[in-house]
Amino acid sequence: MTAELVRGQNHPLAQARLEIRITADVPVVAGAALSDETGKARDDAWVAHPGAPTLPGIEVSRQAAADHRLAVDLAAMPEAVHRINVLLALPSGAGGPLRFGAVTAPRAAVTGLDSTEIARYTLTGLDAESAVVALELYRRQGAWKVRAVGQGYADGLAALFTDLGVPRADELAGGIQEAVARGLARSVAAPPPRPADGDRTRRAAAPASGTDQPGSASGAADPVPARPAHPYEASSPYAAQTSAGPGERGYEGAATGTTQSAAATGSPIDYTHPNRGHATAPPPPPQAPPAPPGAPAPPVAGDAAGWSLEERLYNQVWGMFEDLARTTAAYRSAVDFADSRMEKELDQILSDPRSRLGSAGDAARDAARAKRAQLVDQAAAVLDRDLAQLTAEAGVVEPAFPPAYARWDNPVWHGYRVPAEPPIALRLGDLHLPESPALRIPLLVRLPLERGLWIDSGPAAADVSFLDSGELRQRAMEMAVAVAARVLAAHPAGDFAAHVIDPAGSATRELAPLVRAGVLAAPPATGAAGVTQVLGGLTQRVDLVQMALRGGAADALPPGLDTARQLLIVNDFPHGFDDRAVTGLRYLADEGPSVGVHLLMVADRQDAAAYGPLLDPLWRSLMRLTPVPDDHLADPWVGHAWTYEPSLVPPGSQVLDHVLTQVAIARTKIKERASDQAI
Repeated sequence: MTAELVRGQNHPLAQARLEIRITADVPVVAGAALSDETGKARDDAWVAHPGAPTLPGIEVSRQAAADHRLAVDLAAMPEAVHRINVLLALPSGAGGPLRFGAVTAPRAAVTGLDSTEIARYTLTGLDAESAVVALELYRRQGAWKVRAVGQGYADGLAALFTDLGVPRADELAGGIQEAVARGLARSVAAPPPRPADGDRTRRAAAPASGTDQPGSASGAADPVPARPAHPYEASSPYAAQTSAGPGERGYEGAATGTTQSAAATGSPIDYTHPNRGHATAPPPPPQAPPAPPGAPAPPVAGDAAGWSLEERLYNQVWGMFEDLARTTAAYRSAVDFADSRMEKELDQILSDPRSRLGSAGDAARDAARAKRAQLVDQAAAVLDRDLAQLTAEAGVVEPAFPPAYARWDNPVWHGYRVPAEPPIALRLGDLHLPESPALRIPLLVRLPLERGLWIDSGPAAADVSFLDSGELRQRAMEMAVAVAARVLAAHPAGDFAAHVIDPAGSATRELAPLVRAGVLAAPPATGAAGVTQVLGGLTQRVDLVQMALRGGAADALPPGLDTARQLLIVNDFPHGFDDRAVTGLRYLADEGPSVGVHLLMVADRQDAAAYGPLLDPLWRSLMRLTPVPDDHLADPWVGHAWTYEPSLVPPGSQVLDHVLTQVAIARTKIKERASDQAI
């Protein structure tokens, strides 16, 4: 039962892993400040905020939003931490409200990982305050409790941090507001109320709680949780993944390291999400023409909340994934209920000697089977209705995709031009379920990538009986080239530099499009010397950028250092790698993403078995993809086994050469302009 707290009231917390959900009618900044037994934060490193969102045991949002989910692991809290203060603030200089008294009271809820609410608190009574301590999680005699605080500060975050004893409170508050201003275009308005059955309202990309569920054939079907954990979605480190294949990384610990962005240090190198210069409210999504009474509204591309069409399409795809997961779960639950009900009735018939034999028994058995068929037919009708609507929606969404979201056979690629700014997400393939194999949900992952990619070139889990080992490795490398080309094409010219390690030179044919277009930073490295040179250069770059960001001296980087993001493609690992090279590769996989170095590996787990457990941390830190359709992706929300299909260039298509040529031309123009300016 949920505890409805009032100011000053507390409630015990029996679970260690929790989510704190913040809901407001306007975008707000959410953070958390840790404090010791005296209630004071020892320094600004004890504050989790959009510029530094991760601390041991807690992760907050990277942006201002109307809905937030803060992940908390009380068991991972350091012994010195006795209190966790959940903070809310209004963004400054964004044209929005300047005080909480001008908006509807925000709401805070503490939930378990299964979305069950433990306690909630509505922050009423606020007036001139622009920052507030909403909740306090505190340790008392070895147990944790939550207290509703609601302490507001009219002078904003600076006064709040001063009260908590944070050194340089003004500087920290200014840095947070600056980081929020840079990413304010990522903020998402509160989701509108759900309309009547037959229509859906898309929620924002920032995960938000919800209770909308599609109908099922029987009210006795198991309830479906509020929202799924999107495959490969890294917004929360506590969404555990189960995998049928080796090398899978569980979501647990997806963001265990602290990432310090340049936005928090004033560095010109920005490795946070790409900036958006919007300072006004997002435009409303397009409205579909009115539908006849009783009929579902016709689908419209971009009907979700968001600041731009790109973000609305991303949110819409997320909503499609949720809807497909939910309606399929409801169908399976209804079928399971119908089966169990029929089995129970049949057991009752068999247990009664009077009805076991004869016409009465046959009639009872026929009636039980008829009830089961009726329930299944009702569930199938609801499923078919939802699938028809989702299929129609997919038909209007796919043609509206920008290149970063589009399949390679989408005509948008033939009119491709190098973008002026990066996208918020990238398509890595498609997902579908056995009940609807024709309905594909795009697998969009947020950028920048928080972990590397591993393309499995071995028959670990997929049914590849139609391919020999050589063909499978070839297809895996073709997929790697397609992913690398999409990464380069989705970013402005010069934003990414690509490197290739091909120790045996076995992927010369597959790498030809990248080499021919001249988009690689250097020719593919071969042999042990080439492996050492590339890994050494990228490792040095990671070290230099990390030291510069930590020291707040990003402008003191060596003049010749390439500040663009780096993509390293490794083929046929671990061939050509000695122990030192393996250690370097693990270092890049762990530390590289936070400073703009990303890893794309093509490897067979079985080939690396000789290294034993040494490589387990490396495999678990990478996102596993397959070059052939495979159902290795398990959804912990409802237990679905999603089938992943890679995004490959159609055979014989020239679209890859066209796109890479445009990227190369744009890079040449940038170099020419830089040369002219130098003269």
